[in-house]
Amino acid sequence: MKWFNGLPRLVQIILLLIPGVNWVVEIIVRVSAVIEKTNVGNILGLIFGIIIPVFGWLDLIWCLLFHHLIFAD
Repeated sequence: MKWFNGLPRLVQIILLLIPGVNWVVEIIVRVSAVIEKTNVGNILGLIFGIIIPVFGWLDLIWCLLFHHLIFAD
């Protein structure tokens, strides 16, 4: 998760805009968030990210507004 948050904002947005890459990056970031800090928010984010691929588009908007993914503490 730290590596994603350390990327420049433009790179984060580009990674979240590309549909296939979006899902893969989201899963990697969410798994690393669960490994770093296991809490309900991170686990819910991982589950939603895996089950609902459209959740990545919400993460794109959330990342634009708040500079991190939804449910990624």
